[in-house]
Amino acid sequence: MPNNHIQIFDTTLRDGEQVPGCQLNTDEKIEVALALEALGVDVMEVGFPISSPGDFHSVNKIAQIIKNTTVCALSRAVPKDIEVAAQALKGAARPRIHTGIGTSDSHIYDKLKSTREKVIERGVAAVKYAKSFVEDVEFYAEDAGRTDNEFLAKVIEAAIAAGATVVNIPDTTGYCLPWQYGEKIKFLKENVKGIENATISTHCHNDLGLATANSIAGVVNGAGQIECTINGIGERAGNASLEEVVMIMRQHKEMMHDTRINTRCLKATSELVSSKMRMPVQPNKAIVGSNAFAHSSGIHQDGVIKKRETYEIIDPNEVGVNESSIVLTARSGRAALNYRAKKLGFNVTREDMEGYYQEFLHIADEKKVVQDEDLISLFSQTEVKSA
Repeated sequence: MPNNHIQIFDTTLRDGEQVPGCQLNTDEKIEVALALEALGVDVMEVGFPISSPGDFHSVNKIAQIIKNTTVCALSRAVPKDIEVAAQALKGAARPRIHTGIGTSDSHIYDKLKSTREKVIERGVAAVKYAKSFVEDVEFYAEDAGRTDNEFLAKVIEAAIAAGATVVNIPDTTGYCLPWQYGEKIKFLKENVKGIENATISTHCHNDLGLATANSIAGVVNGAGQIECTINGIGERAGNASLEEVVMIMRQHKEMMHDTRINTRCLKATSELVSSKMRMPVQPNKAIVGSNAFAHSSGIHQDGVIKKRETYEIIDPNEVGVNESSIVLTARSGRAALNYRAKKLGFNVTREDMEGYYQEFLHIADEKKVVQDEDLISLFSQTEVKSA
């Protein structure tokens, strides 16, 4: 295994649940939490306890059940938030409080109506107070993506000095380009005193479709933790997709980074989250979409049948998918039709195949996708028209 372990911080049950219509009850949250533990995530952020009695109850229940994964609760840089988060985490084998404050000029002056100096004071006070309850404290600099790097470095340095074990650099609005986000992480790595005493974490949103790319850019430049969600769900356009960042590192071994994720559980976990949150996965979604390992073009089908790696860089089994899918349409060729015939138990000679193929094209034009029952009917014919 590559020698740089990247921690996976899953926030499906916190940021992911902020999607309208995706709220879960406590039992459903527990079921997802157990699946995340089996998947092998290092940290799971399971709620924002101060937000509602129901969220507090869910966090507390999960904290008492999960034993092999750090259980994290979110709070603002507000004493009461931190107290309630600590209470919710009672009984956790590995508790973490995630607290922080906005650091961009937009957040400081427009949202908080404050100053840079006061923001640093509040951040430091929050970390110190959280530290009085738990040893593991993560500090987030909200909207770090649009925060001036030199000021951000001051905030992060102060948070680490106050006791933060993890410092989260969120691209809250999904604004950064990958090279910009990477440079931001690199700047902190090189300019923050005491940075070696904390883990730098990425938390990237997908407003411009760059959440995964930004997360990887962060890791390449020194981040040791990626915050992400199953299926990339989350606020607005979503978060970095867990399955994508994990498989990028698994496939690109030259990066010398990897995770402890059991990738064979990815598909099942994706389906569980999709079902419980009533959030369908788009068919062309990388890694876990229904079309991720499906081939309908005759050229592609022929290549995959001869050698899977011709058109697939990931073995489907590695992510919990049984096999590649050869979808028969009017774009399919004779090789794919013959392949499916053999799968169904029909041995067709080359001479007969041409007649079957012409009949197949008529069916495909009419039905768009040809199913097994159509093929059984086709190949059961004793006579077919010659070409």
